Amino acid sequence: MPTTIADTARQDLENAAGNREVYDPSSPVAHFGADEPLLLDAGRALSPFQIAYNTYGTLNEAKSNAVLVCHALTGDHYAASQSPVTGKPGWWSSIIGPGKPIDTDRFFVICSNVIGGCMGSTGPASIDPATGEPYGLDLPVITIRDMVRAQAMLVERLGIDTLFAVIGGSMGGMQVLQWTVSYPDKVFAALPIATGARHSSQNIAFHEVGRQAVMADPDWHGGRYFAVGKRPRKGLAVARMAAHVTYLSEMALHRKFGRNLQDRETLGFGFDADFQIESYLRHQGMTFVDRFDANSYLYMTRAMDYFDIAGDFGGRLANAFLGAKTRFCLVSFSSDWLFPTEENRAVVHALNAAAASVSFVEIETDRGHDAFLLEEPHFFAAIDGFVSSAARARGL
Repeated sequence: MPTTIADTARQDLENAAGNREVYDPSSPVAHFGADEPLLLDAGRALSPFQIAYNTYGTLNEAKSNAVLVCHALTGDHYAASQSPVTGKPGWWSSIIGPGKPIDTDRFFVICSNVIGGCMGSTGPASIDPATGEPYGLDLPVITIRDMVRAQAMLVERLGIDTLFAVIGGSMGGMQVLQWTVSYPDKVFAALPIATGARHSSQNIAFHEVGRQAVMADPDWHGGRYFAVGKRPRKGLAVARMAAHVTYLSEMALHRKFGRNLQDRETLGFGFDADFQIESYLRHQGMTFVDRFDANSYLYMTRAMDYFDIAGDFGGRLANAFLGAKTRFCLVSFSSDWLFPTEENRAVVHALNAAAASVSFVEIETDRGHDAFLLEEPHFFAAIDGFVSSAARARGL
């Protein structure tokens, strides 16, 4: 039986979220005490805090083969191993592993749950040591730069001075770019995928729709839903449905669903799921709420909205990369309208203007933004080619 306020809060959290990984992850965890605060862009320090992470492969004697993989908005650190929450394979199991583009027979791969997340790293569902209750909205707003600062502390804790490569897509790609700006001497190669140097007004708008859906749910309770044993499931499901549309393309939706009806021959003349696409989105929404914390969704989307590298350099993106020694390869997808090719090209142009080493490839596909998570042979070949070339240059 729980004996302290903190224990009671943890029990309530498990009952409400159904997810022990929030505060008791089954993966390794790096703990940072009061003497190692994480200094945040919000002007506050987070202390103590923890980072949940996984590693794959073996770190070589020179500690020169480490690859940091950064996850996207609703991802986690189970990049190449079974998720303890869903039981599904890791979200990048097709790319990370023996003989795969990120070859774990060759590289030591690190993937951490970002600060502000809900899979073991300190986030809004974590216990605030000052109160013994979940932080909720008392957690300071987190930025992409804060996430990267925390990752840098983890990498240092693991005894690694420089990373061979930093790789990630979408929000993960934002982290990759931030790494090369914040720690330019610590990244030999960078692979930002399906991303941009800042969030567009359209993307901010979609995120605001999602946040408002969460906060309008009566069960949100101002972010204190754990205290009353509730979860804003409906609001979070709607947020996920709206976001999921942006991850796809019109071509992919038409090819997969068209205007096909769901389990019926004629229109129902009501508001049940008449169409297959409606049923699909409802399913996506309801399965999402079983693995993700609503407040974390608010924090993660806000972090992406605030991201703007050029804003820290007088509005000139090229200035962020002046003197960069990192080798870059940017990848975009032709049907991605969330982070369209022109936004990826803008980063390439800035890197060229800064005289950085950069290559670029646009993958032709109708699968939209989510293509970086799917089986795309040309994408795999591009990663394999760049990583192998950089490894030879690194002497690996």
